[in-house]
Amino acid sequence: MIAAPNHEEAGIHIPVLLDEVVSALAPKAGEVYVDGTFGAGGYTRAVLEAADCHVIAIDRDPDAIRRAEPLKRDFGDRFTILEGCFGDMAALLSHAGHDAVDGVMLDIGVSSFQIDEAERGFSFQSDGPLDMRMARSGESAADVVNTYGEEALANIIYEYGEERKSRRIAAAVVKDRTDKPFERTKDLAGLIERILGRPPMKKGQRAVHPATRTFQALRIHVNDELGELKRGLMGAEAILKPEGRLVVVSFHSLEDRIVKNFMVERSGRAAGSSRHLPGPVDVGPKPSFLLKTKGAVKPGEEEMGRNPRSRSSRLRTAVRTDAPAWVGSGKGKG
Repeated sequence: MIAAPNHEEAGIHIPVLLDEVVSALAPKAGEVYVDGTFGAGGYTRAVLEAADCHVIAIDRDPDAIRRAEPLKRDFGDRFTILEGCFGDMAALLSHAGHDAVDGVMLDIGVSSFQIDEAERGFSFQSDGPLDMRMARSGESAADVVNTYGEEALANIIYEYGEERKSRRIAAAVVKDRTDKPFERTKDLAGLIERILGRPPMKKGQRAVHPATRTFQALRIHVNDELGELKRGLMGAEAILKPEGRLVVVSFHSLEDRIVKNFMVERSGRAAGSSRHLPGPVDVGPKPSFLLKTKGAVKPGEEEMGRNPRSRSSRLRTAVRTDAPAWVGSGKGKG
């Protein structure tokens, strides 16, 4: 068990499934690992403390780059931080002088720091600007809500939020924005609550706010999170050495489905196929990954009680073979 009271005191958020991630990555002295979603640096710190290795961290958020300073002081040249998207990891690492690594870890989605900072606009728990941009540049959530057509908005909310009432929400947004553009998180959340109503409280459970799925959808769209994940998985495939470990933590079904399908496909198994069915064995590229465990690892009761945000997390691991990386463009939105 990895204990990190000093990290908590230093204000660093400990990520979910920390012990399981470090165990799956299996750090060894002299090896090089990529933390593609640096965030608060919890995974990176734990790996650097576990072995005399080198971690190259990547993050698109300028605030995360600034948060890396304590690790630079603590670990010196064993730690490198690169600003950019983890979907571009192959190019970023090549530019930094690394063409192959021993492990890649990814923690998909928004970080605790981003959620907790109202001015970033990721959450409606505290009022803030309707922003949601991880890189603090480009199209914001307010741009999407105030300029997209009703059908396009409904499709985003349905596809990325899995919200069945997406058309009602989109129609209400388009109607209300003619009087006043949506600029604050509370404004949008309030509209959705007014349209959909509050769900009934269940005994022993906190009711989910009706705006939750819509905010998730906007965040995923604004940051192209699913497209980024697909590119990141292929980037990891390209840079991992034989026996290199790919470790991915996801937080909702859309992400986990992409990770699962990628690992299943790259291991040479068709999703939903049965080993009992007849068919050719050597069809298509050779497997670029091996699956060491069946299914996803989930957090235990203790961790879920300590950190409610961990409840939906899933950990999947695959090990790189010596086969060439499969061909795939990975371009475009997810």
